[in-house]
Amino acid sequence: MAALTVSAARGATPKILKSRAAGKLLLLALLTAVLLPVLGRWGNGAWPHELTVSLAKPLTSASNWVIDNRDSHPLFLYFFGYVSNAVVLSVRAVYLTLLALGWAGVTVLGALVAWRVAGVRLAAGTAAAFLACGALGMWVPTMQTLALMVAAVLASVLVGVLLGLAAGLSDRLDRALRPVLDTMQVLPAFAYLLPVVLVFGIGVPAAVLATVVYAAPPMARLTSLGLRGADPEVLEAVESLGATRRQRLLTARIPLARGELLLGLNQTIMMALSMAVIASVIGAGGLGDRVYQALASVDVGQALAAGIPIVLLAIVLDRVTGAAGAARESGVRTIGWVYALAVTAAVALAARLLHGLNWPTGWTLGIAAPVNSAVDWMTAHLYSGVPVVGGTADWAGHFTTWVLDPVRSGLQWLPWWSLLLIVAALAWLIGTWATAATAVLAMAAIGVLGVWDPALDTLSQVLAAVAVTLVLGFATGIAAARSDRVERALRPVLDVFQTMPQFVYLIPVVALFGVGRAPAVAAAVVYALPAVVRITAQGLRQVDPAALESARSLGATGRQQLWQVQLPLARRSLLLALNQGVVLVLAVVIIGGLVGGGALGYNVAFGLAQGDLATGLVAGAAIVCLGLMLDRVTQPTERRARKGA
Repeated sequence: MAALTVSAARGATPKILKSRAAGKLLLLALLTAVLLPVLGRWGNGAWPHELTVSLAKPLTSASNWVIDNRDSHPLFLYFFGYVSNAVVLSVRAVYLTLLALGWAGVTVLGALVAWRVAGVRLAAGTAAAFLACGALGMWVPTMQTLALMVAAVLASVLVGVLLGLAAGLSDRLDRALRPVLDTMQVLPAFAYLLPVVLVFGIGVPAAVLATVVYAAPPMARLTSLGLRGADPEVLEAVESLGATRRQRLLTARIPLARGELLLGLNQTIMMALSMAVIASVIGAGGLGDRVYQALASVDVGQALAAGIPIVLLAIVLDRVTGAAGAARESGVRTIGWVYALAVTAAVALAARLLHGLNWPTGWTLGIAAPVNSAVDWMTAHLYSGVPVVGGTADWAGHFTTWVLDPVRSGLQWLPWWSLLLIVAALAWLIGTWATAATAVLAMAAIGVLGVWDPALDTLSQVLAAVAVTLVLGFATGIAAARSDRVERALRPVLDVFQTMPQFVYLIPVVALFGVGRAPAVAAAVVYALPAVVRITAQGLRQVDPAALESARSLGATGRQQLWQVQLPLARRSLLLALNQGVVLVLAVVIIGGLVGGGALGYNVAFGLAQGDLATGLVAGAAIVCLGLMLDRVTQPTERRARKGA
């Protein structure tokens, strides 16, 4: 018996040592043992002060130089000044055109465009959305936001297409642009609002240019993807006909990339609209300003009255551009569009003669008062007055005490080098040594910037929000994948949640939970949940039916099929859902700094409010590093993903 035990142990030991994961962890442990005496010289607590670099002085000097030379330096007078004037003129031209059409003309034009692209059903929905904006008393702010978005989207598409063409036609430029686009997408909007405001001042130009920085990367990425994914046989056939490189681009590559280009337009519009509220902080006006002012005074009714038109615009623009991307017909019937414009002009003229261009004052519906009354009732009965289970304020307090505080304390208690070790282990287990090195360097950069403790506070909120999001998202996604009825019922709810701008989530959350870290986490969960649910459901539905049929033939129950077949085969989709959940949660946790979330989000907002470039940009850079680290430890590399699949 003893001999059998010894032989079994001998057989198991080499098997464990042959495991790639065990080998990586063993090598990492040996490396730590060698470096630990050196690392221990700087202590075993928070990030050592000796390893920090202060950027306050150079950033403050740069800020002062911009302020001193903004009105006299040729760079501002003859470049940034012209850019600012061009933006103002573009937005004003669009706004005056919308006002000239009047409420009836804009409504009819939107409905006709939707009808030409997707049919009668979407046309009726578009008309109803515009009429609802007017009925809520938000017609003029809606037109201001729409004018801003048109100018911002056109500029974003132009910049994105140019960058995408460069990246799609040159491997060298693609490698050079990739980290730039990553930074543009991960950097929180509040962080780059500050330098934009320093250069252009408060107003529309700063808002439009900040929106372009945020919304151009999807267009660039998808343009590059479409150009690189063109059918090689078609390109070879065009080349064999003697076409030049320019002709191949215009007659083959760009037409073949039409689907990706329209998808990029869709994503650019959605991201630009999500900036509507954030841009209001620097004088964008429109619906975003109404939401921001109402949120500042905790006027939930007025915030909801302005937030609903934002959601309606987002849904309409998403559906119209999505339908355009899915349409098979690529040609444009000029006569049909001429008729549409003629009908619009006729309706606008008739409405002007009958009711005027502005929305009739007697047709508005005030929802602010009843909504505030409902909020007052909820605050009185749900905030703290629910027997047995407690109110939402109690839930927020318990979540903070039992989850957020212990996680934050645990992270801040760990030695700084042990956190780097954990990051390295997680990244290396699902990726390569390069992935692990990138994640460790990103985490170490946070310490070097001197914001180690605030970053760990933000990380604790992200981890807690991701855990809740994954539990709810995986459960809901599994239910949607296993039942068509559940999937159909969830679709409109997920559509609304996914198209709603980030800021709008804070309105009901503040009303129910007050201010603090728990409300920031709740808003992040609501924002990230739709993506996790959709990716999970899609991954489970795409599992090979033959594998499920084989499991059924062996007598597996529904639960066994789920745990032993569907979930393992959908591993890549589940990891993608985790990755997207982390990225989306991080985006809203930062905005949650405005409602008491504190940490890096508060530092970014404080830097913007006080004009403190050093505080705002350092916190923004730390958020980029945190996002890069979280991305590397949650997203396997292609080689590893193929192996796991």
